[in-house]
Amino acid sequence: MITIETMIAVGIFLITYALIIDERIHRSVAAMAGAGVLVFVGIVPWDSVLEHIDFGTIFLLMGMMIIVNVASQSGLFEYLAIRTAKAAHGSPVRVLILFALVTAVTSAFLDNVTTVLLLTPMLLYIAKVMKVNPVPYLIAEIMASNIGGMATLIGDPPNIMIASAANLTFNEFLFTMAPIAAVDLAVVLIMFILIYGKIMKVEPSEQANIKKTIDQLDENNAVKDRKLFNKAIATLIIVVCLFFIHSNIGEYLHVILPFIDSSMTLEPAEVALIGAGLILIWSRVQPDKIFEKIEWTALFFFGGLFVLVGGLINTGVITDISLFILNYVHTTGEAMFIIAWFSAIASAIVDNIPLTAALIPLIQDIGAESSTINIYPLWWALSLGACLGGNGTAIAASANVVVLGISDREGIKITFFDFLKIGLLVLFVTVAIGLGMLYIMF
Repeated sequence: MITIETMIAVGIFLITYALIIDERIHRSVAAMAGAGVLVFVGIVPWDSVLEHIDFGTIFLLMGMMIIVNVASQSGLFEYLAIRTAKAAHGSPVRVLILFALVTAVTSAFLDNVTTVLLLTPMLLYIAKVMKVNPVPYLIAEIMASNIGGMATLIGDPPNIMIASAANLTFNEFLFTMAPIAAVDLAVVLIMFILIYGKIMKVEPSEQANIKKTIDQLDENNAVKDRKLFNKAIATLIIVVCLFFIHSNIGEYLHVILPFIDSSMTLEPAEVALIGAGLILIWSRVQPDKIFEKIEWTALFFFGGLFVLVGGLINTGVITDISLFILNYVHTTGEAMFIIAWFSAIASAIVDNIPLTAALIPLIQDIGAESSTINIYPLWWALSLGACLGGNGTAIAASANVVVLGISDREGIKITFFDFLKIGLLVLFVTVAIGLGMLYIMF
C-alpha cells in the first residue's frame, strides 16, 4: 500500500535528483536541502539522521583528503606524474591505458576514493604537460576505479558487506570477480580509444616535441621538500599496509603484544584517520591550510544523499520495488539477471551502500523461502551490479564525485550529461559481459 509518506519521500528524492541534474543549484546544496525537508516533515526523524549517514565513508574521505593534501605539498604527485609520463613515452593513448591499469589494480586493494585521490592530481599534471584534453582521462580513471574495485573483497564497500553477510572469503572474490574485472577493463579501454581517439591524437611532430619536453623533465626537481616527501611516502606505505590487514590486525598485534585481543579489527575509516593524524603530527604543516583544501562540498553532498536514501529505506520503497520484481522470479538464472540489472541501474541513481544493505536481506529471504533458487550466484550478481552501476552517472559512486569535484576546482567542467553519455554505455556493456561470465561460471 502506497502511503502519503512514501509519495513525499519519492517526490523529494526525484525533485532533488532533478536539481542535481539541472546543475543550476550546486549538487551539495540540493542534497542538503532535500535531506532537510525529509527531516522537517518527519520521514527521517532527527534522532535517526545519524543512523542513515555512513560516517565510515565520510571519515574515510576526510582522512585520505588530508593525507593527499599534505603529500601534495612535497611534490610527490608531480614526481610520480613525470615518471609515469616518461614510461608512456609521450603517447596520449599509452597514458590512458597506463593510468587505467594502475587505477584498476590500486582500486582492487585500496578503496576507490583513496585511489582517485592519489592519482587524479598526477593525471591532471600529465595532461597539462602533454597539452591534451584531460576529460577522457578523468572519465577513464573513474571507470577503471569502479571496475577494479569489483575485483576483490576489500575493493568496494558493497563487496565488504556482501562478504560479511554471505561468509565469502578473499580468495573467492579474487577468483570469481577479478577475471570479470579484467575482461571488462580491456573492453572499456578499447571503447575509449575508439570514442576519444581523435581527441587524444596529436600530430607526429607535436608528439615528438611532447616526448622531448617530458624527457627533459627531471622528476627530482619536482620534489619541493625532500623530508616531507619521504614522510609522505612512509605514511602512505603505512596506510596501505594497514588497509591490507585492517580486518585481522589483532592477529598480528597479538603476536607482539599478547594483551591485545586477537579479534581486534580496524575500519577503513579508522585507518585513514590514523594516517591523517600521523602525517599532520609528523610533518608539522599548518593544519588550517590543509583543512581549507578538504573537499567539504563532496562530504556534505554525501551526507545529504545518505539521508535522502534513508527516506526511501524508512518508507520501504527500495524493499518494495525489489520484492515486486522478484515475485516473478522462479529460477537461479532469472534471479541472477534481475539482481544484477536492478542493482546496476539502481546504483546509478542511489548510493550503492544503502542499496546493497537493502538487497542483502532480500537475497537471504529468497534462500530461506525458495527451494529452486541457489542464492550463492546471487551474491556475485549483486556485487557485479552494485559496483559497476557506479559507472552509470556522475553521482553514482564516491570516486565519481571526488574526481569531478577536483576537476571542477581546477576549472575542468564535466557536466552530468557529458558523463551520462559515456557512463550508461559503459554500464550496460560491462554488466552484460560480467553477467555472461557469471552464467558460464554458475
